[in-house]
Amino acid sequence: MSVRTHPTPRRRPRGPVRSLAGQLFVVQVVIVAAVVAGGAVLAYLFTAGRAEDAARRQVTAVARSVADSPSVLAAVGAPDPSAVLQPYAEQVRADTGVSFITVMDTAGVRWTHPLPEQIGKTFLGHIDWALAGQTRSETYTGTLGPSVRVVTPVLDERHRVVALVSAGITVQSISAQLRGPLLALVGVAVAALAVGGAGTYLANSRLRRHTHGMGPAELSHLYEYHQATLHSVREGLVLLDRRHRVVLCNDAARELLALDGEVEGRPLDELGLPAALVAAVLGAEPVRDEVHLTAERVVVLNTSTIGTGLGRVLTLRDHTELQSLSGELDSVRGFTEALGAQAHEAANRLHAVVSLVELGRHREAVEFATAELELAQQLTDRVVAAVGEPVLAALLLGKAAQAAERGVELTLTEDSRIDDGVLPPGLSARDLITVLGNLIDNAVDAAIAGAAESPDPPEVTVTARIEPGAAESGAAEHGGAASFAGGHLLLRVADTGTGIDPSAVADVFRRGWSTKQDDRGHGLGLALVAQAARRNGGTVEVGRDRGAVLTVRLPLGRPARLPEPVAS
Repeated sequence: MSVRTHPTPRRRPRGPVRSLAGQLFVVQVVIVAAVVAGGAVLAYLFTAGRAEDAARRQVTAVARSVADSPSVLAAVGAPDPSAVLQPYAEQVRADTGVSFITVMDTAGVRWTHPLPEQIGKTFLGHIDWALAGQTRSETYTGTLGPSVRVVTPVLDERHRVVALVSAGITVQSISAQLRGPLLALVGVAVAALAVGGAGTYLANSRLRRHTHGMGPAELSHLYEYHQATLHSVREGLVLLDRRHRVVLCNDAARELLALDGEVEGRPLDELGLPAALVAAVLGAEPVRDEVHLTAERVVVLNTSTIGTGLGRVLTLRDHTELQSLSGELDSVRGFTEALGAQAHEAANRLHAVVSLVELGRHREAVEFATAELELAQQLTDRVVAAVGEPVLAALLLGKAAQAAERGVELTLTEDSRIDDGVLPPGLSARDLITVLGNLIDNAVDAAIAGAAESPDPPEVTVTARIEPGAAESGAAEHGGAASFAGGHLLLRVADTGTGIDPSAVADVFRRGWSTKQDDRGHGLGLALVAQAARRNGGTVEVGRDRGAVLTVRLPLGRPARLPEPVAS
């Protein structure tokens, strides 16, 4: 009987978790509402203040006009002032739109009023300053309710105060005048709030799509994971924008490309990278597993486009160790092939000796065997005697056997000498194999190519020795060598080929340069030589004798600076 299992449901976080877009929406709506409400209140207060000021100016003008009227002054001395002044005041009040016009005697007893029953009663308000001949306004609650009023004196020909005139507009009337603008203001505020809220909602809907509904804490954690991941991977990663400026460069890429300082925001072609690498990155086609050389490393480059032309992503893998191991493997494979060839030749020679013995030609057999033994041992004795460094000695013997198989004679010059233990520990065996092995391989190829144009047999001459003191003056004259405290190792390889065209010297150590017609898989050897020399603070020089002469000097001490390859 089988038991069915159900997947464990994903546990949702406790409590409401609002996304970043939702939180921003709430905050923005509150801000928009507060701004609109504040603006509406300020606009209302401003409008109300302007309306009250306008009311004060209106009632002041009306009161002064009535007080200065000759008919009012004439009616004041009449036996019944109310009979003359009441109709006049009501007519002026209706024409001017004020709430009341009250004419009174100096004791404050009313002669006129909008409510006839109030005539003869005492005026409610302050009249002291009017009795003193001044015109002032105030907000006071009278029989018609709170009002903005003004009291002004009526003067006779002698400028004596004979009566008082008060005109006013009720606060209710002022509010009624503000009702229309206030409703319009409220409508504008509501519309502004609606438009602002809708715009905020649309903007935050787009933000929600871009943030995938995540909250601030989730985005913060995601950024921390992103940064930790990018800087922990051992592959170099570089992100470029559409203008080929660096957006992101992780630690591995900085190490592989030897980048110092701030690189984000800088164009790629201003970082001091090799021209071939920059051209490959900026090319129209993506790059797949393309090998490039930097100052000290061999890197494998891959590029791809981000989205629809948003930029480009570069990935870099360190190929330096693998390239060194490949060089060592090639050397070991060459040794194996050379030993196999030697074993085959030894078997042939042994058959020849046996045949001579069977024919009874013992003397010829001894002479043949002795001569062959001397030829085979001569180079071995020469190399072992001159080169005490086991790595170099083994490499020279293997390359000599390989060259002999291809019909090229490899010789070691008489002045070559390297004692065992002289080379410093910092000068790695891999770099020695890279430098000397590639120089010999290129020289053998050049000698074979040159043999088609010359009757002389192809030859390769190798010089390996320790030179004490400073670098040779000839190298210094070419601007390349620095001063070495403990002398330097000189490795020079000359061939009988056609040499290197002086116009091509600047490109010799560039990745991809080759004189072979089919350059697939070629064009990397001399570039690796130059890189290994620079890595160890040495120099590479290109010269000419019968053919090409390449000289590498590797310091036994610390160099003052890293030179570039030069031509001699």
